Amino acid sequence: MDHNLKQGRWLLIACIALTYSCRSGVNLFRPAFPHEAYQNKLISMGLEKTAMGASWIKTASQSLEKALEISIPFKETGYFATEKVPAFAYRFSAVRGQKININLIKKPVDQFAVYLDVFEQDESGKNSRLVSADTLNSAVQLDVDENATYLIRLQPELLKSGQYTLEISAGPSLQFPIKTSRTNTIQSFFGDGRDANSRKHEGVDIFAPLRTPVLAIAEGRVLRVNENNLGGKVVWMRPKGKDYTLYYAHLDEQIATEGQIVSPGDTLGLMGNTGNARATAPHLHFGIYTSSGAVDPLAFINPAVKPLPKISASLDNLNATMRNKSGEIVYISAASEGMYRGESPDGNITLIPAARLSTVIKPLRRLKLTAPQIAIYDTPDTLAAVKASLKPGEMVDILGNFGSYYLVKDERSQTGWISK
Repeated sequence: MDHNLKQGRWLLIACIALTYSCRSGVNLFRPAFPHEAYQNKLISMGLEKTAMGASWIKTASQSLEKALEISIPFKETGYFATEKVPAFAYRFSAVRGQKININLIKKPVDQFAVYLDVFEQDESGKNSRLVSADTLNSAVQLDVDENATYLIRLQPELLKSGQYTLEISAGPSLQFPIKTSRTNTIQSFFGDGRDANSRKHEGVDIFAPLRTPVLAIAEGRVLRVNENNLGGKVVWMRPKGKDYTLYYAHLDEQIATEGQIVSPGDTLGLMGNTGNARATAPHLHFGIYTSSGAVDPLAFINPAVKPLPKISASLDNLNATMRNKSGEIVYISAASEGMYRGESPDGNITLIPAARLSTVIKPLRRLKLTAPQIAIYDTPDTLAAVKASLKPGEMVDILGNFGSYYLVKDERSQTGWISK
């Protein structure tokens, strides 16, 4: 650990203990988010002037700039070490109509706070915080109202260590509009050509036996129950709190009435083939309309949800030092599906295939020192703190390298960095 970080460690322990003992007092800052509340408490006690306090605040913002790209669903298990000041972020995309589910499980359950923040990133790269939490073992859910890019940041409180598992998945934000156990009922999609490609399909077609119940898929109000040439017998409903309208067409029978308040699972009508569908098998044409026109409804209702991947990278290497095939050193903080999240000595964070890494238990080679005196540094930097000095003739194990430095272990099992 850096010398300045060590120097402020005991001051921080005392001050943070005082911070927690005063939690019931008046909060002059009245922050909107738990992460901000914790940061403001650090500042109010002057801890931002300590090395660790300043690092915590700086790392929080830097992690968003260094966010790693992932695809969802995503699952990882990681470890936050007491002696470090970590924060990390992931960036992913989501499609309008999806519901994002974020679950964070921690060990130990008590006396270990982790701040979870979810941001939406606009096209200019500006981040707007949507959700912030410091209570774990519960899910965060977000309805995706527009195609968007999101960032998730995790940061533990200072001087606490623990393990966590992060799960990010995506599913439909609405229920499925018919009662069925079949999984392949959607057989025509948004944008398909109609009438010799003179128009585009403005919904999805869901096939099932005649008079299958057609269901409300959200709380809301029935706006219209009428007939038209294309859709035949139709029902329109508006989900509560949403800016779009659901359209159910080709019904054999309409059961809902205009103005009716409905709940998920209520029957709106029975499937048929009225309107321009008389020559086809019974099906529900399901559409979603906004003030700008029709939108693709598939993501809103798609029952085909990808399961969370299994974590296949070994958890034995969490908080361990490893090296890649070139011998470069990385510090492992999390494991996912065949990948580790690793940090290089200069702070660069990447996702690395587990197969490309190995432990440093077995040295690359032995080296006999010949220089008059060689300093062992905390980090690969001649300005870093000197841990010890080695004499000519001493033998060291070379565990890895970074830049112009070797990571070595001497005959007293002391580990540090020396110049090449």
